[in-house]
Amino acid sequence: MKLAIGPVLYYWDRDTLLNFYDQMADAPVDIIYLGETVCSRRHLLRLQDYLDVAERLVAAGKEVVIATQTLIESEYDVKTLRRIAGNEKFRVEANDMGAVRLLANKTPFVAGSTLNIFNSQTLDLLAGLGATRWVMPVEMSRVALASVLQQRQSTPETEVFAYGRLPLAFSARCFTARHHNLQKDDCQFKCLDYEDGLALKTREGQPFLTLNGIQTQSALVHNLIGELDSLQDAGVDVVRVSPQAHHSGEILRLFRECMEQRLTPAQALSQIEGLMPAASCNGYWHDKPGLEFINR
Repeated sequence: MKLAIGPVLYYWDRDTLLNFYDQMADAPVDIIYLGETVCSRRHLLRLQDYLDVAERLVAAGKEVVIATQTLIESEYDVKTLRRIAGNEKFRVEANDMGAVRLLANKTPFVAGSTLNIFNSQTLDLLAGLGATRWVMPVEMSRVALASVLQQRQSTPETEVFAYGRLPLAFSARCFTARHHNLQKDDCQFKCLDYEDGLALKTREGQPFLTLNGIQTQSALVHNLIGELDSLQDAGVDVVRVSPQAHHSGEILRLFRECMEQRLTPAQALSQIEGLMPAASCNGYWHDKPGLEFINR
């Protein structure tokens, strides 16, 4: 299996982002996804900046994929999408069907998890349009994945979101701005204050959700480091780690060592706990409620 680091889902300042990707050049990772996928108001790094970073990462031996925005809301977003789709150097992750339309039958692409590929017919359709890799929806279970892979006619690589707060929903409304009684168009870039998102709790003090601008995430951290054997047995080709503000490099190292059987799943789980911003969950993979954690 290959190891991937997903696009940064949070709003970090320019220097932090650039330093992060400098670290990723030396990290034990095969594939790096770049680009703003959540909100076009997050523009401390422009598309050209990401393309420049991509060049440096390729020189370091990494495969680079440019990810598109999930929710297209303006003409500016459409123009950026067209520029990404029209780049002739890097593969693109299509995160909405508008991106698929621009890429179809023109260049190979990655079908992102937000395309919601839940059956073999949809997977075969997208593969016929040029998808050479697909990312399983985060809610899909191991059993459902096995069914899709067994029935498919095409053979794109299969990638699974294996670590990070789960992206659950997107909205035209910015909930982080709303939390501060601000309008979306005058949000004062409050997302910069929350390097791993804004955690919410219930009135009883239990973790509930995480606000990340227009994106709603899980409160707990989806963590499949203890399931790498079952991922491989299921036919998964790529496991994705979603970046967090601290310790991403160490987390990638633990995944790599577990993949190479230098650590047992139990050892990896024990070591990763102190590096996480919240507790683990993995219920979706086991066809259970997503916030549950099944320790085999």
